[in-house]
Amino acid sequence: MSPLHRRVPTWAELRPLVRFEPPTLRRTQAALRRAATVEDLREVARRRAPRSVFDYVDGAAESELSLARSRRAFAEVQFRPRVMRDVRHVDSRVELLGVTSPVPVVLAPTGFTRMMHTQGEWAVARAAAAAGVPYTLSTMGTVSVEDLAADVPDVQRWFQLYLWQDREASAELVRRASAAGFGTLVLTVDTAVAGQRLRDVRNGLTVPPALTARTFGDMALHPRWWVDLVTSEPIEFASLRTSGGTVAELVDRMFDPGVTHEDVAWLRAQWPGRIVVKGVQHAQDAADLIALGVDGLVVSNHGGRQLDRAVAPLDLLPEVRAAVGPDVPLLIDGGVLNGGDVVAARARGADAVMVGRAYLYGLMAGGEAGVARALEILISQVHRTMRLLGTASLADLTPEHVPRAPHTRDVLDTHPLP
Repeated sequence: MSPLHRRVPTWAELRPLVRFEPPTLRRTQAALRRAATVEDLREVARRRAPRSVFDYVDGAAESELSLARSRRAFAEVQFRPRVMRDVRHVDSRVELLGVTSPVPVVLAPTGFTRMMHTQGEWAVARAAAAAGVPYTLSTMGTVSVEDLAADVPDVQRWFQLYLWQDREASAELVRRASAAGFGTLVLTVDTAVAGQRLRDVRNGLTVPPALTARTFGDMALHPRWWVDLVTSEPIEFASLRTSGGTVAELVDRMFDPGVTHEDVAWLRAQWPGRIVVKGVQHAQDAADLIALGVDGLVVSNHGGRQLDRAVAPLDLLPEVRAAVGPDVPLLIDGGVLNGGDVVAARARGADAVMVGRAYLYGLMAGGEAGVARALEILISQVHRTMRLLGTASLADLTPEHVPRAPHTRDVLDTHPLP
């Protein structure tokens, strides 16, 4: 055999192999362009945001077992694809409770959103409107219902409500949301008291963020975030008359731990649109609420941020679907970080999912552009998963595509990602 002869390649031979990214001074745009998954956006967010801010989004209650179980439930999904199906075109659109979306995704309500980026809810709503995805503004939001409706009029908007001890203040907020064109009210019922979010406790997180010896040290590591904070309008809850202190102190001071089924009838008299109840974690509660006349449900453990050791919503989903029947609009949230999670939830019986942390990672990573990148990633993952499953439309998805597998071990880790 003759020895290998070395030679110098020509530029014509090398040119097709060169894949240098164009140099850029826009580091944020470059980082977002490189992000291929929501987990990548999470890592960018972890580097860019102060620790207390990142932990507020990333963390959960106590030992964070509820959050870990929600993620584990999705990680243990086993897809069973069908082959030789025509998937040149896939239809992932969904019509639900008066809104439409290119994928079965609704952006979940998140509190104190301008803490993650000073554009806060405005950035999220603009990205949602551009993608055609509905957005839910929170009672704990930092932009008012009137301002969001005026500034981003083309976003499909829901409003999330916590019932306060001051019922007249709650009624007034509901009237304002209705007048501002919010079509569906999402009543959250899993916050009788605040969950103990130990990361926030240990970080000393307050509302608004306080300037302490610890935060001054954090300024040195994240100067851009702090400059943005102190040169923008003060961050405060747009719908609350009082603020200050920790989030837990605010929740326990204002929220009503005495909410019962009778309050649903009271709320129905105040609100002319649809009512969805979020925080359902038991099939009988689901059936009872539908009997009371609510229009839809969200199976949710509040992202693991309230009761620790709670059941994973994905595991509970088939039981709730069986209890309420096939026609009740049923959503799920908690642990959704991938478009494959969205497809799995849909195959298990959900009409759509609510996504919170996924877009907040994008918001911390790059503001509106980061939220848009998170949505772009999720939508592309939904389409790719459907094609690889051999399903050209959402109607083709069935439980046969996600057969249940026994849990092989207990969930002991507390990391939010598998």
